[in-house]
Amino acid sequence: MKINWGTGIVIAFIGFISFILFFVVRMSTDNRANHDLVTKEYYKAELGYQKEIDAENNAKEMNVFLEKTKEGLLIKFPKNIDSQSVNGTLSLYRPSNKHLDFDLPLSLSNSHLLIPDKRLLDGRWDIKIFWNYKGKEYLYKESITYVQQK
Repeated sequence: MKINWGTGIVIAFIGFISFILFFVVRMSTDNRANHDLVTKEYYKAELGYQKEIDAENNAKEMNVFLEKTKEGLLIKFPKNIDSQSVNGTLSLYRPSNKHLDFDLPLSLSNSHLLIPDKRLLDGRWDIKIFWNYKGKEYLYKESITYVQQK
């Protein structure tokens, strides 16, 4: 049987469409390709984005930084602030596993906060600290790769 060029084009189109459909079905049903959004209410969170930008700009003036110690992760605030006037939340987000995410209320003692080593597993963590101090909002974000002390 001889195949002319018209039949060849139709066979090529059918083969290409079958190839694409195979991969679409395979990626949609594969558990390794997890397609979760970062937050459940993504679009609602997007509306408050300008507020976050302003709070991040405020935090640049505050000079907050993270330090790895033997006991865990130490978050240091400037020594000249009144630690009793600071209130907010500390969120730790693990991109590889949403079950490891956790939030802590921000309560300072001596201008620093310690996250114990046993609460953090090795790997990447996205840290977000949101706090109020004297009526002004602040936001500090950083991504770190944490390694526990043995």
